[in-house]
Amino acid sequence: MTYHYPRRGLAALMIAGSALIAPPVAAQDSDTLVIARSMDVNSLDPSRAFCDTCQFYLTAVYETLVTLGPDNQSLVPNLAESWEVNDDFTEFTFALTDATFADGSPVEASDVIWTFNRLKNVKASPSFLMDGLVSAEAVDAKTVKFTVSAPNSEFLNKVSAPYTGIINAEVAQANGASAADDAAEADKAEQWFLENSAGSGPFTLTTYSPDAELRLTRNADYWGEAPAFAEVVVTQVQDAVSQAQALETGQVDIAMQIDPDTAQSIRSGEVTTEVIPSYNFVYIGFIPGAQGMADVLTPDVRQALALAIDYDGMLDFTVGGNGTKQAAPIPNGFPGTSGLTPRAQDVEKAKEMLAAAGQSDLKLVAGYPNDNIYGVDFNIMMQKVQQDFAAIGVELELKPLTWAVWRDELGAGEWPITAVYYAPDYYGSGQYIAYFGMIEGFPWVGRAGVGQDDLVVNPEEAELYARALASSGEEAEAIYGQLGEQMMKDAIILPLVSPNLVLAYRNDIEGVRYSACCNLPLAEISRK
Repeated sequence: MTYHYPRRGLAALMIAGSALIAPPVAAQDSDTLVIARSMDVNSLDPSRAFCDTCQFYLTAVYETLVTLGPDNQSLVPNLAESWEVNDDFTEFTFALTDATFADGSPVEASDVIWTFNRLKNVKASPSFLMDGLVSAEAVDAKTVKFTVSAPNSEFLNKVSAPYTGIINAEVAQANGASAADDAAEADKAEQWFLENSAGSGPFTLTTYSPDAELRLTRNADYWGEAPAFAEVVVTQVQDAVSQAQALETGQVDIAMQIDPDTAQSIRSGEVTTEVIPSYNFVYIGFIPGAQGMADVLTPDVRQALALAIDYDGMLDFTVGGNGTKQAAPIPNGFPGTSGLTPRAQDVEKAKEMLAAAGQSDLKLVAGYPNDNIYGVDFNIMMQKVQQDFAAIGVELELKPLTWAVWRDELGAGEWPITAVYYAPDYYGSGQYIAYFGMIEGFPWVGRAGVGQDDLVVNPEEAELYARALASSGEEAEAIYGQLGEQMMKDAIILPLVSPNLVLAYRNDIEGVRYSACCNLPLAEISRK
């Protein structure tokens, strides 16, 4: 996923690395790939990182057991050359290939076990990927077996997420890392990971300077096929227009956050742009547990507000039509979404429902990050919501916030509506239930309920989710469809737009593609 919370105190840690800024580079150096991007790094520690930039960084440096093929659905070998799953999806056994870490030591079962235990016990944002892991054992030095507490047909998909990349345990432990049960307190390696790497991937970390650049060097002893570029530099360029200018002038080879409108303004014949569908989406979330909202944001009122929104107009207003509507908080194309019908505006019905609920002169506040994500300006998006709510007599006060302030206020019940974004960590619908499902203990129950979980918990979803994870194929897809319908009934998360993605790069670059797990696979890119 790609929604993230920068951790408190991390900025101070990152500043310590700013002295390592390397000289700037220019694109079209034959052996250096330069990428323009507004970086959203919260950490470079594989067990703590959780952001879009983190996805392609981790993929380049820390290899996973399996990964997604170019079709964005099929799992293909990576560090594991083969795997077996028992009939009830509770035991997963992986046979490792003969890979080596960047220091030359072999990747062994003990490293995989240590990595997964650390991911689980550090209890950071991506730790949910190891939910239900009850044991990990080395069958031999090259074979590892995991057991989970309940059937989980998505476990294989989960271990394609870049946050499960395997760490050289010996090196990490020597620098303060811990996988023990108390790792959340005992692990002291996050600062070390900002300046070093310990993976088996085709690249290693050279330097990272917040708000400036992320620099990688080709792993000279990589066990697999060597990447084409000796160096990759991700340089901080904040907005789409500036990224496009840098691309046109040849300062960079790839620009990662060009929106469709900006892409149309590019006139250089030396730049290629491709507009493709993405699995990303932006949404608003209702918070009935916010101060004074328990008897206001009832299910009927939430449905009325959902009916007020002009979803077709929103698509035009935010991305000029370059995107799609999305019914439930599971992206189009993922299991269970084919039979879902996107919401439609019905102003008169919305008014009737508000009146029936006894709500008149309703005033609400929306607190949200003041940002532009996937080409969607959140201020513009929320102005559209404001207009649509006004059409049914609801006054919406907009409160754009910095990321830090938004993060601190979210969960405190300061405002009843927010807006955020989400991108997949792997191909599988279970991750969306695990995040957006109204199931006791799940993240969005905490955010929407603010300590009053009974306001939002939907008992049907827990049972459906367990059945989905115990199933596979068409049976699982049908259950995810039911879960999608239940989440639409919750009306807590309202997807507004699934924006198209623009791949923008110089004509002498090839191998650029969108990955549903890994964002941009750097090792596949070369210069013609």
